[in-house]
Amino acid sequence: MKKSFSDCYDLVVYQIYPRSFKDSNADGVGDLCGIISKLDYIKSLGANAIWLCPIFKSPQCDNGYDISDYRDIDPLYGTMDDFDRLLAAAHEKGIKIIMDFVANHTSSEHEWFREARSSKENPYHGYYYWADRPLNDWRSEFGGSAWEYNEATGEYYLHSFAVGQPDVNWTNPKVREEYKAIVDFWVNKGVDGFRCDVLDHISKDFKKGLRRNGPHLHEYIREVFGRDHLENIYTVGEAETTTESILATCGQDRKELKSVFQFSHLAVGRRGKYTPVPHRMDEVKKILVRWQRFTQKHDLLYILLTDNHDRPWFLSRMANDRELRYESATNIAAAVFLLKGIPFVYEGQEIGCANSHYSDLASFNDVECLGYYKENEGKIPESELLERINFGSRDNSRRPFAWDETESHGFTEAKEPWLPYATRSKEINLSSDEKSEKSISRFYRALFALRGEREALRRGSFRQLKRFKRNCFVYVRENEKEKILVVCNFEKAQKISGLPEGKLLLSNARRQSGANGEYAAFECAVYELE
Repeated sequence: MKKSFSDCYDLVVYQIYPRSFKDSNADGVGDLCGIISKLDYIKSLGANAIWLCPIFKSPQCDNGYDISDYRDIDPLYGTMDDFDRLLAAAHEKGIKIIMDFVANHTSSEHEWFREARSSKENPYHGYYYWADRPLNDWRSEFGGSAWEYNEATGEYYLHSFAVGQPDVNWTNPKVREEYKAIVDFWVNKGVDGFRCDVLDHISKDFKKGLRRNGPHLHEYIREVFGRDHLENIYTVGEAETTTESILATCGQDRKELKSVFQFSHLAVGRRGKYTPVPHRMDEVKKILVRWQRFTQKHDLLYILLTDNHDRPWFLSRMANDRELRYESATNIAAAVFLLKGIPFVYEGQEIGCANSHYSDLASFNDVECLGYYKENEGKIPESELLERINFGSRDNSRRPFAWDETESHGFTEAKEPWLPYATRSKEINLSSDEKSEKSISRFYRALFALRGEREALRRGSFRQLKRFKRNCFVYVRENEKEKILVVCNFEKAQKISGLPEGKLLLSNARRQSGANGEYAAFECAVYELE
C-alpha cells in the first residue's frame, strides 16, 4: 500500500554537533545537558526536530563517527540518564529527536572488531572484510590505503575512512541482525528517526570495483528500515542521489527510506574539497530547480539544506560574508527554505557563521583535512596548503557555537574549548546578532513562522518564474487556497519586472515598492498574491 509522507513537510530540523553546541560541565566539550539548556532557543527558531550527530561511546578518532558501543553514551556528552532527560524534555516541547545511524563501519575499539582481529576462527571475524593482501587500490577517504595490516591474523582489513574505522561486512546476516537490534533499541527508547551515515557504502562489489551502491544495497536497507513497526520513524540517508537511486531508495512503495540528502548544489564554487573556483548563485539555482521538478513529479520528499558538519560554510563560499553578510545569509535562507521540502538548519547558520582563518595547523582537528595536509606536505607550498585547508576544512562549521561576545562566548567555563573558536566569534555570535538591527536569527524566526502558518509553503506546488533571467531566483508556491511569490536577487543589483503584485509578507530590506522594481544585491522579498 502506498504511504503518504505528507506529515514530514511539517518538520524543521535543527542539526546539532554536540561537542560544539553548549558545554554544561566546564570541560570544554559540549554535552547533552548543554543541549537541554538550549531547547527553548531551538524551539524559538521554529525547529521541531533535532538531528544529533553521534553521541555514542567512541574513542573519538573521527569525533564520534567511530563507534565502540552503539547502546551507550560517550562520557564526553554525559550518561544514558542525561539522554533520557533530553528525550523527555524535547518531547515535552514538541521537538523530535533524530539519531545518527552509523553502520558502514565501527570503531576499531568496538568489541566486535577487538574479537574479530584476534583470530581467524573468532566468531566475529566474519563481521568485517579481510584479505591476505589488499584486493584493490582503494584509497581511504582520509588519505592512504583503504587496507590496513593486522598482525594477529596476518591479514588486511578494509577501512573506507580512518584506520580506526573498519568497514562492517553486511553480507553476513548476523551483522544485519545486529543493526536491526540497535535500531530497535533506540526506537524502544522513544527516538523519532535516524540520519543514516554513508548508507550507500554498506553494499560493495569487489569484482566490479564498487565500494558503494553494491548489488544488495536496497535489500539491506529494506531489511533494517522496511519493517512495519518502523513505519512512523523518519529516516534520511546520506547516499548517492542520481534520479535513479533516489527513486529506488525513497519511492513510497519501496519500504526503504523516507528521504535522502542531495548535495550536488553544495559542490558549486569549489573543485574537490580544498580549491575554490569562479561561480555564481545561478548555478545553485539551476540545481535546486531541477530537483524541485523531479521530486514534485515523483511525489518524493526533498531535503532543503546549505550547511552541515561535513562542509565549510556555504555563506562564505557562495555569497558576501563581509559587508553583505546579513543580506547574503537571509537571502540564501529564503531562496532555499521556502522551497518544497524539509528544512535542515545547521547550528550557527542562523546567525550567519562564516569561515575562519588560522595560520597554524595546531588550530585544526578534522582528521580529513589533517590527512590532506600530510599527503600534500612538501608537494604544495606551505602557505598555499594552509589556504586550502582554511577554505575547505570541516572544522569551519565544527568550531564551538558563539552564544555571546565574551571571551568564552558563553560556550564553556573552561579555559580552552576542545577546538579554537571561529576567528570572527567576537563579531558573529547570537547575542550580538539578536541586538543588531540586521538580525539574521530574527529573520530565520520570521521565515519559519511564515512557513508554519502557510500551507502553500509546506505542501504547495513549486513553479519557477523568470526562468531565463540571470542573477535572481523567482518562484511561486501555491495550493488551491493561496499563492506565495518568492523573489531572491543575487550578486548584483538589478531591476526585476513583469511579476504579479501582492501583499509583502517578509523581506530582508525596507522595500518601498512592490514586487516589481529595483533590487539590491542579495535582497529578497516574499509576497502573498491575489
